[in-house]
Amino acid sequence: MTSSAEPKAPTLPVRQLFILSLCRLCEPIAFCSIFPYIYFMINSFKIAKNENEIAIYAGMVTSAFAFAEFTTGMMWGRISDKVGRKPILIGGLAGTLLSMLLFGFAKSFPVALLARAAGGFLNGNIGVIQTTVAEMVPEKSLQPRAYAIMPFIWCIGSIIGPAVGGALADPIKQYPEYFKPGGFLEEYPYALPNLFASAVLFIGVIFGILFLEETHAELKHKRDYGRELGEKLLALFHKNLSLFGGKPAVGTTEDGAPETRKLLGPQVVTTEAYDTFSEASSSTAASVDSVKIRKPRRPLGLKETFTPQIIHLVISYGILALHTIAFEQLFPVFLSTPEATEPPHHLFKFTGGFGLNTREIGLILTCQGVLAMLMQFLAFPPLVGYFGATNVYRTVMILYPISYFMVPYLDFLDFKNRYAGMYIVLVIKILFGCLSYPCNTILLTNSAPSLLVLGSINGVAASIASLARSFGPTLSGVIYAYGLDIGYVGLAWWVNAGVCIIGTIQMFMIKEPLGNVQDDLDELDEEAIEQAARSAAVHGTNASGGNTEECVDEYAIVRGALSHPA
Repeated sequence: MTSSAEPKAPTLPVRQLFILSLCRLCEPIAFCSIFPYIYFMINSFKIAKNENEIAIYAGMVTSAFAFAEFTTGMMWGRISDKVGRKPILIGGLAGTLLSMLLFGFAKSFPVALLARAAGGFLNGNIGVIQTTVAEMVPEKSLQPRAYAIMPFIWCIGSIIGPAVGGALADPIKQYPEYFKPGGFLEEYPYALPNLFASAVLFIGVIFGILFLEETHAELKHKRDYGRELGEKLLALFHKNLSLFGGKPAVGTTEDGAPETRKLLGPQVVTTEAYDTFSEASSSTAASVDSVKIRKPRRPLGLKETFTPQIIHLVISYGILALHTIAFEQLFPVFLSTPEATEPPHHLFKFTGGFGLNTREIGLILTCQGVLAMLMQFLAFPPLVGYFGATNVYRTVMILYPISYFMVPYLDFLDFKNRYAGMYIVLVIKILFGCLSYPCNTILLTNSAPSLLVLGSINGVAASIASLARSFGPTLSGVIYAYGLDIGYVGLAWWVNAGVCIIGTIQMFMIKEPLGNVQDDLDELDEEAIEQAARSAAVHGTNASGGNTEECVDEYAIVRGALSHPA
């Protein structure tokens, strides 16, 4: 009796996720670094007639990026399906770099607005990064951890970015003992934080070119000169290290075993969405010759790509982006709104906020970033791993409206309990956000008819979300101001809860995904597919008469072939 070795459990591609995370970290640092000084920068342009208008112009600068990103998100997603994920990711970082340089040296509002819009036009990385992670980690058992990484990285960048921007902006005023008036920094007081952000982005571009792998199923076998150069540099580094008596670092897999595969060594590409193995030969050219290349598939049409399930998930993602960005806009404003002169006496008609200053609000928002970073890793993977992405997403979407509806009623608490209530609301909001966004991404990935069109799907989803983020803050701000005028401080929060209820109702149209049908069909044995197809054939009557025509249920084929392999 022969004993067969059990198949090895799949593990995360830790190294590639680490490199992708380094590339991803650059963007929130650059994007969030402007928030501490945007008010003062707009004021320096002397375009606003009064202080109230400064906030309007600052909002326009913020919205310019999101609206420009909306107009090009679908385009970058489609291009990534044709030329690969890596060129688009690196190009997006380079585009953001140019945008930050232009923004830092802007001396007028139109130039600053153009710079932010250019950053949105040239960067389609939101959707493409989601596609890249999906192709790196096709195993459903690993998705909860894999999809928690990029939001976690964004949280880190959103903490570093504002800290750097606030510390480096206008150094002559902040550090007069070190920087004397006159010269470059007085003419361009906001260049320094943007130069720092550009340097970080440049490092991200270099790391991406040298070390990031292509994940597109039909393009990842092509020769990559950047990765070849990165491999030579690593080999040279290891050689020099050994000359000084050091020992080359040995990587490990997720389970702690030594990883013998080179970081950028030649790879054998199989029909898996993302499947790399140890090197097949001593040279890249030889390994390319031995690559098993998949036949190009029939391209899916628009109707086949955007199935009803995909459309519902994209709409749900847009609604989610709309009410969450409204919270991001409303919560600091609510905290800064002056306290009411008397306690509220009516259930709905009352006004007043917390009356906090800028430093106190900044501290609360910093705590928000730290809490989000912790929850992304501590709460999301175990909850989704145990209950499943669909169940977690449904539960969160049902509870979301309640979390918005209760915010203005913090005014009913006394001074001692008000801060405790505020942090409870903040923790609930962070938890729901950390769960909902990655769950939507997992459902979208697993519902895609093929991973080859996932770039287009994520591009559309990112565009819809960017559109929501472009007008959500302005709309919620107008409603909030109107509510204060008529004595209803909770009006904007209740409207936001109403938007969330629409999303909750729409969410019930989302079904449990069955997986990527087209990819499953391509990877199954032909005889198994034929046998399953015969058993899955369903008969119907056409409208012209009683003739019977045969239709094939692809989902039934997949289920049958997987359960009855040839």
